Amino acid sequence: MTILIIDEEEGKGVKPTWVDKNDIKVSEPRVLKLVKEIGDISNLKDPLDNALIRGDNLLALRTLVELFKNRDEKDKVKCIYIDPPYNTGSAFEHYDDNLMRSEWLTMMRDRLRLLKKLLRKDGIICVQINDTQVHYLKLLMDEIFSTENYFSTIYVQTVYPEKTLKQDRIFHDIIEQILIYKNNFKVNVNQDYEEYNWDKFEWFVEEKNKSPISIEMGGTKVEILKKGEFEIIKKSPSTEGLKEIWASGTILDINSSGRFFRDYLAGRYKKDGLGCLYKVYDIGDDGREYRYFTGPQREGATKGKYYQGVPLRQLTEETARKSKKSIENFWNLAAEFGNCRQEGGVELKSGKKPERLVKKLLHHFTNKNDLVLDSFLGSGTTCAVAHKMNRKWIGVEIGNQAETHCLVRLKSVIDTSNPDRTGISKDEDINWQGGNGFRYYKLPDSLIGQNKYSNPELLKDMGVKHETDKEEEE
Repeated sequence: MTILIIDEEEGKGVKPTWVDKNDIKVSEPRVLKLVKEIGDISNLKDPLDNALIRGDNLLALRTLVELFKNRDEKDKVKCIYIDPPYNTGSAFEHYDDNLMRSEWLTMMRDRLRLLKKLLRKDGIICVQINDTQVHYLKLLMDEIFSTENYFSTIYVQTVYPEKTLKQDRIFHDIIEQILIYKNNFKVNVNQDYEEYNWDKFEWFVEEKNKSPISIEMGGTKVEILKKGEFEIIKKSPSTEGLKEIWASGTILDINSSGRFFRDYLAGRYKKDGLGCLYKVYDIGDDGREYRYFTGPQREGATKGKYYQGVPLRQLTEETARKSKKSIENFWNLAAEFGNCRQEGGVELKSGKKPERLVKKLLHHFTNKNDLVLDSFLGSGTTCAVAHKMNRKWIGVEIGNQAETHCLVRLKSVIDTSNPDRTGISKDEDINWQGGNGFRYYKLPDSLIGQNKYSNPELLKDMGVKHETDKEEEE
């Protein structure tokens, strides 16, 4: 069985209806009906570049899968961000967020499977959720995208700790989570840079024994200097200095120096004695012929250190004299969540996400002209942000909200005479002034009625056989 979300009375929430998963009404791709073209679409090469679709997202995704079958890889979706109903038990104004868990998981499974088919090989999917369902969703996404493609979880602070909305609550939930998965290919992530810091390169080694013991270890030359045959001196930091790093914890697994210490040097003090210095050749990326390691310094100790020079790329390329910053997995956006209610000129009392959040995701996981998809569009935030960042986009929203919120907001975004200046519009790297355009589509009713196709020729074009065709085959 599967779930079809039925909009029984537009504007008053949606209700799940169980149907047979083989029911043609569910598996039938619909033909998108173009309602209007809005703004300047002259630079949109594909009919689905910048497309707002009104309709049930399960049906819309099935249609998109059909339309994307013959697309070049580069023209598929680079990043999906969805913010589905959290199944909190609360009845929102625009969504029935009170599905039984099995129904919720089925609803998510059916859509995630389709979303995966739309992603580029190097694509990313980001799904925002809270603690109520995150553990179930994690297992579901592990199954669909594989555990190997799990990328990270971003923890987002959405409210201030001191802002308690319900005094009778024992726990005050201030964090939501974004599960991030790769598709099935190597992914390039846009990391921020900072000026390379030389401050820790303050150690210098003076060798007193010019003829140390030389052995082969791990397929490379290693010279051993005993205690008293060398001196490690701390001086003013410079590009000639060395950085001291403890060979312990995760370091033992994540780089070549850590692994070398783990595999060959960790127990050498039993043979060589305490306080030795090992000069290991042909290792590291600092342009030196060797790298220094120390073993334990006193009885009972097991840890050691190694000394790394400034990476060669930081010294030889002017443009490379910056270091990549890791993406922190905690984002404090409480202020942005508190002020986003009127962003885009449309109000959504519960569940609205700030533009700053989506901007951070698209900054790291997309580049200009990449395609972004949100099939739970809500108030239109994802598409508004993608448009302002010069990304192409597809957004799907059901019922009146597609027009009362998404359409209104996106018209404001492209308006050149009075463009939307909320959200990220005034950011220095954006400075949004309006422009470009989009297409507004609707999903029509099913082409199937009374067990007969109402438009068999159209169905033939979409690869669905008509009853008469089936009879002839029999």
